[in-house]
Amino acid sequence: MKLRTWFIPLLVLLIAWPFAGALQTEAAASGSIQIFLNGERLPSDTAPYLKPKENVTMVPLRVVSEGLGANVLWSQTSRTATIQKDGNKLVLVTGKSVAEVNGNPVTLDVSVENSQGRTMVPLRFVSEQLGLEVVWNQASKTISLTSQDGGTQQPGETGQNPQPQPPVNPPQTSGELRGAWISTVYNLDWPSSAANGKVESQQQEFTKLLDDLQGMGINAVFVQVRPSADAFYPSELVPWSTYLTGTSGKDPGYDPLQFMIEETHRRGMEFHAWFNPFRASTDTNTAKLADNHVANSHPEWIVKFANKLYINPGIPEAREHVIDAIMEVVNRYDIDGVHLDDYFYPTGETKSSKFNDDSTYKQFNSKQLNDKGDWRRDNIDEFVRELGSSIHQAKPKVSYGISPFGVWRNKSTDPTGSDTKAGITAYDSTYADVRAWIQNGWVDYVAPQIYWSMSFNVARYDTLVDWWAKEVAGSRVKLYIGHAPYKLGTSEAGWNSAQEIINQLNYNRGVSEVSGSIFFSAKELRKNPLGLIPLLQSYYGL
Repeated sequence: MKLRTWFIPLLVLLIAWPFAGALQTEAAASGSIQIFLNGERLPSDTAPYLKPKENVTMVPLRVVSEGLGANVLWSQTSRTATIQKDGNKLVLVTGKSVAEVNGNPVTLDVSVENSQGRTMVPLRFVSEQLGLEVVWNQASKTISLTSQDGGTQQPGETGQNPQPQPPVNPPQTSGELRGAWISTVYNLDWPSSAANGKVESQQQEFTKLLDDLQGMGINAVFVQVRPSADAFYPSELVPWSTYLTGTSGKDPGYDPLQFMIEETHRRGMEFHAWFNPFRASTDTNTAKLADNHVANSHPEWIVKFANKLYINPGIPEAREHVIDAIMEVVNRYDIDGVHLDDYFYPTGETKSSKFNDDSTYKQFNSKQLNDKGDWRRDNIDEFVRELGSSIHQAKPKVSYGISPFGVWRNKSTDPTGSDTKAGITAYDSTYADVRAWIQNGWVDYVAPQIYWSMSFNVARYDTLVDWWAKEVAGSRVKLYIGHAPYKLGTSEAGWNSAQEIINQLNYNRGVSEVSGSIFFSAKELRKNPLGLIPLLQSYYGL
């Protein structure tokens, strides 16, 4: 009965496929191998294939984790896949003909192998070890997997498919969102550098962080799970983040993302996975990066600028790689949202220091755009659109949003821009045409970083909130505001009192289009700058 219960979430996800017969007909027509579990098709982003001599079907490791509901860990260093489910543990090493099943050696017909950047495993061996019956139909080129009790009932049918138990406190943010950004780059917010490689310390730090934030009224966290083309989760595409152990590619010994999601949901808070899309490295030393880091595996995609490495957004294949890396998390984890920061094209170009993408502009300008800035914006538009489409197709309930620079364009440059005099703008500096994203409905929300006070005349907080509110008015796109508690106590105009943040929150509540706030960052909130914490607690009614 355990297997049946594990498969219910899968059947819910696959309800869009009403019956297997039609799909099996399609499979026969297309000539590709299709896999069905209890009559429902298992999707695969990489086509399964047959090893003719051994008559073994190979499938991506992702099918095992997502489709069969197993817990999968991939170690890039040892090239080892560890699969666990219902007390069974399988260990398969790339190139080795012997696997380990619950500590015992078992001979394999075909070993784990890599194909088109995907880790492929023998389906029959894995399935049978997990208690499934496997039937191959040569005529229709289909593989039918059946759980031990044959489970063909619909999800939730009384007495047959008991629904999984809900989390202790399901997220309760249907009203005002009160978020905090948790930066992992440079070990800024979590985990501390002192906790490098220490599982228990990292977990204790994170649970204390959540408790502190919740005690201030925060009900959602935006955790940076991809700080520099790396991962805070086991990935088939990118290496483990150096900010977990101090070493790029080193396995931290647990799944930090799964742990964080469970702890966040346990408190009734939302968990949004925050991705830095195109930053490859915070410096230019590729020798310290794992072999499978994009800077080493695809140096032709990398542009060096201002002593950092960036993935070139102008290369379609590079953009697709970033989307694939994000979709790993969407497909595998119970996240509430996908969140991007404003790392598209880097700011700070001068006549003598340029982001070197001239050759890319010539090679990948299929629309024949005469202005390089328009071409760059089109690259980012394509990325934003395609990522949103992938997320909404896979999991429509996952929220997808972006936090751009707080000024889209100045009125002096564009009459439809804001009445500001910002030296950097989203449209002209990072090539992010946020207006287009809103108008086309490519995102579910925008969270502009309005990191200025109500009295900063160059870019007044209230002026910008009003401008963004008009942009989302009449659309389905929500507006959250990014706040800057990190500026409290600085010399910039307006930050000499914590009341500035409360005044901003009060202003938001007078603008109907504003649906919530996100604070940068968690560490700064916890410092209680100028006595902010009790003011927040009072404001949120705690």
